[in-house]
Amino acid sequence: MPAGTAGAGHPDHPDHGPESTAPGYRPGRTLPLRVELVRQLKRRRTMVMGAVLALLPFVLAIALAVGDPERRGSASLMTTATESGGNFAATCLFVSAGFLLVIPVALFCGDTVASEASWSSLRYLLAAPVPRARLLWSKLVVALGLSLGAIVLLPVVALGLGTALYGGGPLQIPTGGVLGMGMAVQGLALAVAYIFVSQLVTAGMAFWLSTRTDAPLGAVGGAVGLTIVGNVLDAVTALGHWRDFLPAHWQFAWADLIQPQPEWGGMIQGASVSLTYAIVFVALAFRGFRRKDVVS
Repeated sequence: MPAGTAGAGHPDHPDHGPESTAPGYRPGRTLPLRVELVRQLKRRRTMVMGAVLALLPFVLAIALAVGDPERRGSASLMTTATESGGNFAATCLFVSAGFLLVIPVALFCGDTVASEASWSSLRYLLAAPVPRARLLWSKLVVALGLSLGAIVLLPVVALGLGTALYGGGPLQIPTGGVLGMGMAVQGLALAVAYIFVSQLVTAGMAFWLSTRTDAPLGAVGGAVGLTIVGNVLDAVTALGHWRDFLPAHWQFAWADLIQPQPEWGGMIQGASVSLTYAIVFVALAFRGFRRKDVVS
């Protein structure tokens, strides 16, 4: 039976019921998360992306060592990067959150379904039979888990390297004041959580595109391109309050945590905008994939 059509014995068929399944068949046990996670962790692109993110703090540390401190500009995280491990970790987040961390999220979420189609293995997964909704949920959860791991990896490596190079002193706030090591680590953890939530819109776009195309690079590139467009539109100040509806407008709201008195307003708005877009894109992915004629 062609993979693009759902016969009466297929779990996606409207007339499919318990009496038409094989004895012992449990849709919820197909494509376990552990199996999907191991498959994705073994892929070369996962290892390469992990290596790139782990090496970035070392590259930044070298750049700071050979650079001229007097040329770092006005008060910012960059000017205090070498004050402590916490400052160095915060600086790594600041220079990477706007674009670099978009790449692994778009890669893991945009490649997940489209790669199966490009390998002509998607129809065999559905013929296992793995219900379409189950397949998407498994792939989405694993992709989001890998994205979170990538976002966490960078500041963890940066904090360890920064502490070894610059000490574990308090985090120096560029505008004045300090945060103790404990408060700094707590603030950085919350910042990582917010960055992950803010990247959910990219994850949703990439995942939706992954269900619409058989070309993984098209899904990944499309998500990255739309994210860049959002950044460009946010730079157009003539849009005024319309920019509040752009996820890019709130991508650095986590910096409000690195203050003696953290402010939450920007992060709440940014998280709400990102979650709204993400839910819409994921819903479109499930709706479209359920009706898609899978032929590869």
